[in-house]
Amino acid sequence: MSAFEATKGLLVLLTGSGLLAYIHKDLHLVAEQLVRHSHLNPASRYPRIFLDLADHATDGQLWVLACSALLYATVRFVEAYGLWHQKQWAEWLGLLTGWMYVPIELYEITRGMTWPKAVLLIVNLGIAAYLSFVVYQSRQSRKHTKKHS
Repeated sequence: MSAFEATKGLLVLLTGSGLLAYIHKDLHLVAEQLVRHSHLNPASRYPRIFLDLADHATDGQLWVLACSALLYATVRFVEAYGLWHQKQWAEWLGLLTGWMYVPIELYEITRGMTWPKAVLLIVNLGIAAYLSFVVYQSRQSRKHTKKHS
């Protein structure tokens, strides 16, 4: 689990660092090239949303996204460290970060139900429930070990 968390942190850190490369650049041109390279129709819905976002992104927004990526990666690295060293607080941190997306996903579903939103909510609820079970089992195991020591 710790390697998975560290990998997530590294990927987000690299992505955030990559965003900084586009400060003071024509982000719309880069987005257009990416859409064309991916053989997507720039006039279709999702590529159009992506292109519009790129067209209106400011350097300040890129900095905020990059700093947010750094914060997220730091949390992932701290969790990975704790899990690697079998710290109980890391299990609780994983549980907290596992459940924190559920309210956001519920809010998104209230704005309009789609299959991808429903699937994402179900998958994340499953992961969060599994993490809850693992933390509960770990806690029960520690209690049992302390009783018989």
